[in-house]
Amino acid sequence: MPCLIHTPFLLTFVLLSHLQLCFSQDYIIGGGASDGGGDSLPEAEAPPEQNECNGIFLTYTFFSREKEFPHVKNASAQAWAFRAQATLLNAGTTELEGWKMYIGFQHREILVSASGAVLVDGSDFPADVGKGVILAGYTQTDLKTAIETAGDYNQMQMTIDITGTQFGVKKNGIPMPKTIGLENEGFKCPQPRRHRSKSYMHICCKKDPKFKEKPPKKTKFLPRQNGDLSLTYDVLQAYGNNYLAQVSIDNNNPLGRLDHWNLTWEWMRGEFISTMRGAYTHRTDSSDCIFGPQGQYYQDFDFSQVMNCEKNPIIADLPSDRANDSKVGKLPFCCKNGTILPSLMDQSKARSIFQLQVYKLPPDFNRTALYPPQKWKINGILNPNYKCGAPIRVEPTEFPDSTGLQAITTAIASWQVVCNITAPKPKQSRCCVSFSAYYNDSVIPCNTCACGCDEPQTCNPNSSPLLLPPEALLVPFDNRTIKAKAWAKIKHLPIPKKLPCPDNCGVSLNWHINSDYSSGWTARITLFNWEEYPFEDWFAAVQLDKAAKGYENVYSFNGTKLPLDMIKNTIFFQGLEGLNYLMGETNGTDPKFDPRVPGKQQSVISFTKKNMRNLNIREGDGFPSKVYFNGEECAIPPHIPLGNDAAHSLQVSSGPLTLLLTAVAFFIAIN
Repeated sequence: MPCLIHTPFLLTFVLLSHLQLCFSQDYIIGGGASDGGGDSLPEAEAPPEQNECNGIFLTYTFFSREKEFPHVKNASAQAWAFRAQATLLNAGTTELEGWKMYIGFQHREILVSASGAVLVDGSDFPADVGKGVILAGYTQTDLKTAIETAGDYNQMQMTIDITGTQFGVKKNGIPMPKTIGLENEGFKCPQPRRHRSKSYMHICCKKDPKFKEKPPKKTKFLPRQNGDLSLTYDVLQAYGNNYLAQVSIDNNNPLGRLDHWNLTWEWMRGEFISTMRGAYTHRTDSSDCIFGPQGQYYQDFDFSQVMNCEKNPIIADLPSDRANDSKVGKLPFCCKNGTILPSLMDQSKARSIFQLQVYKLPPDFNRTALYPPQKWKINGILNPNYKCGAPIRVEPTEFPDSTGLQAITTAIASWQVVCNITAPKPKQSRCCVSFSAYYNDSVIPCNTCACGCDEPQTCNPNSSPLLLPPEALLVPFDNRTIKAKAWAKIKHLPIPKKLPCPDNCGVSLNWHINSDYSSGWTARITLFNWEEYPFEDWFAAVQLDKAAKGYENVYSFNGTKLPLDMIKNTIFFQGLEGLNYLMGETNGTDPKFDPRVPGKQQSVISFTKKNMRNLNIREGDGFPSKVYFNGEECAIPPHIPLGNDAAHSLQVSSGPLTLLLTAVAFFIAIN
């Protein structure tokens, strides 16, 4: 009898348990971690607010963390490994193309992995994201609606499993981001809401009714973006196991530039480069293919002729003597030795093109299975720092017919990568500026460690530089110490026990106020090249916030004031024909005794004060707020020379500096 009593009870309990499990399934967010177990993160449950969202529903769930080595007593320095999950669900009525999610990390996080996502700025993992990060999808970049997919969460939702390291969180604290949001244009996001557990937040981003969207061109792809540098990856021919691609690099910034550019990316699906035209890889080695999955599949393939099998190839432009080579050249805009100039200097040199034959691996043997490489990076020698975003699918590029007919051919598929110039961080510039004036006989030199410090143990990297006599600008830093100490004694200036470190810059510029009178004023700019190699087709630019509109002429360079719609209050200089080389550093007259001599060029610039009230040259209006050399923003001194009316001014004497500048001008003229 006891068995008869307990058996129905047990069956009822089991049935109720199953009913409860089925009920909970209604709130599981689809498309999460894999079913294979292992280290995959648990799927977060969807809140009831998701059903009320008519837009993009975003969530962030913190799962766990554990203390990392080394274990330290200082809580702010202790590292913790954390696991979290972010989701995006399209709960609206329009497809979300190219989703971008912002996560406002605030605990000095280092992002180690984010499944199904890449960093928009093109950085690699691990990445410092302590000030927030924007993630984009790879390979699922678009989120479709429930209407067009019959409620298929695999197409409507993106689940990102996040692992990383964070610092400075108390033992029982829950390290949540400050905020989350959607970065796509046309959406408005309120403040996120935190769950009672404090380990979960969500937000519903809706279409902004005030956003005026431009009438889109009828295409299923994203519109092309604007940026300082635009790179296009066009697939021109597609076969089963390989395709021909063309990469175009276009300079859109009037001050952007690349010299001897190096381009790198990351293959995500085992691809390798068979041949190239218009460019080459720094390493030609097939060993990665032979001993990798490529060799296992292409067993009868001759890898000895393969260009490159690296996951992260480094690609460079061909020299100009290969432009007409029938095997690797004969492409428009190729083979310029890696030089990309602003279009206002030379339109024909503002673009670079190369082609590559790419082989694929299974399961991508359908000719439409095309995936561009990720994590693009490009740099040059003493050029701006470019930060590149992730590739976005755009409308196929159109080309004129190669046979000369008035017809247009299109690429099979096209992706665009946009790179923008970033301002150099303190002590990480590659050029610097010194200031001087006719009313002060001391030169304010380049900042200490303006371009970095290699051996700060022997000098003080945080000390202000010593003021210099004018002639010290002509000698390398190692030869300036005696002059700087002697000048400090003459001017009764303190000399620190540990002298400041050098600026360590390959190029420096001196801006000198030459004269100041009632109707105008003049300045003199001198360029010094401390490198051993010359700069061909060099250019410089200065931004004068108040005085630029009074620019009249420059006498030894070509100069022009840039239009306001380009860059405000900026004057652009370049060398005259035949003087477009800024030569490198050379030995002195007697190498045993004389210091090395930098390559240099110099010119006077005249300005008017007409219709310019309240222009005070001595108080700083005559000194630039920004200076550029070959596109690189140079480090500028925090102070300007003062006249004898200042409390801490130096003795006024324009004689030595005038003599120096005259000597420099004479030296340039005779050479």
